[in-house]
Parts: sequence; structure tokens; C-alpha cells
Amino acid sequence: MINIFTKFSGQLLVGLGWTVFSSVIALFFSLIIGTIFAIMEVVPSKVARVIGRAYVEILRNIPLLVITMFFYLVIPMYVVKINGFTAGTIGLTLYTSAFIAETIRSGIQSVSGGQMEGARSTGMTYWQAMRYIILPQAFKIVIPPLGNQFVNLVKNSSVLAFVAGFDLMYQANSIASTTFDTINSYLVVGVLYLIITLPLSYYMQHLEKKLA
Repeated sequence: MINIFTKFSGQLLVGLGWTVFSSVIALFFSLIIGTIFAIMEVVPSKVARVIGRAYVEILRNIPLLVITMFFYLVIPMYVVKINGFTAGTIGLTLYTSAFIAETIRSGIQSVSGGQMEGARSTGMTYWQAMRYIILPQAFKIVIPPLGNQFVNLVKNSSVLAFVAGFDLMYQANSIASTTFDTINSYLVVGVLYLIITLPLSYYMQHLEKKLA
């Protein structure tokens, strides 16, 4: 395993960089999109609730690879030209946002209904109450499952190997096919994934304790 890393360290570090880059972009936008659709699922408007629910159910129940291939093959053909990395990152973002939306929705609904009523009675609008009262409490509640979603996002970034190349899983496939040392090639990449996910996992645990 050490020989594989030493011989292909440059290639593996490139893969690590692309994986982190894609994961950070997807994490940022999936959190924003997921929060928006979580709110849509609980607002008074029935139309917004239906749209939010449809978005979550559709994307949660379609395999990530199918979503990614849609953006890789269909969108460039009929809408706009995008490269494999962009297609993979968009697919990863939308797929993860559906799970994040469901997580945040459960957090919002865990907050006592009296919190909203109390905020409205002080003169706040619905959206002000949601922003300043409900969402901060909801995020505290859902930090552990959100952390799990973030870790899953990093692992799911391996889908880029099918459409973009460069990422860790692509490099593992490339090294394994070159050296015929499949076991050690994937062991090295597994360790590199741990280097990304373990600090993220521990940070979310620290944040949970800090905000408890």
C-alpha cells in the first residue's frame, strides 16, 4: 500500500484535490437548496408544500448515478454544454439537497409550535420568525443527521469517476488497471477518503456538544 502511494502520490493528491473541491461546492449549495425546500414543505401555502414534497421524493428515490448521467448526457445535448465535472457536481448537489431538506424539515417540525405563535405575537412576520426563531433551533436539533449527510456527500462524490475523471475513485481505477494491484490501490484511496471524512465527522460532533 505504501509503495502504491509513493509511486502515484502526485496522481492521488490530484484526485484528493478534485474530490475535496467538488464536495465543498456540493456541500455549500446542497445546504442552501435543502434549506429552501425544507421551508417550502412546511409553509402555509399548499402549492409550495406540494412542490417541496415532490422535489424531495423524486430526488431521494432516483439513484445518484442516474441523476448524474442525466446532467452529463441529456443537458449538454438539449440545453447547455457542461463538462463532466460540472454535471457530476450538480447531480451530487441536487441528490444530497433532497436528503438535507428532509433532515431540516424534521428539525423545523420538532420545534414547538408555540415558538412560531410567540414570535408572531410580538409582531414578527412568518418569514422573520422562521429566520430568527425557528431555523436556528432546528439546525441545533439536526446537527448529528446533517453531519451524516455531509460525510455521505463526500463518499458519494465517487460518482465523478463515471463522468469527470480526476477524482479519487477515478485515480483508484486508473492505478489498479495500471499496476494490477487492485487491493492496495483501493486501500490507499480508502485511507484518503478517511482523511477527508473523519475530521468532518469529529467537527460535527464537536459542534453538537458546543451548541447543546
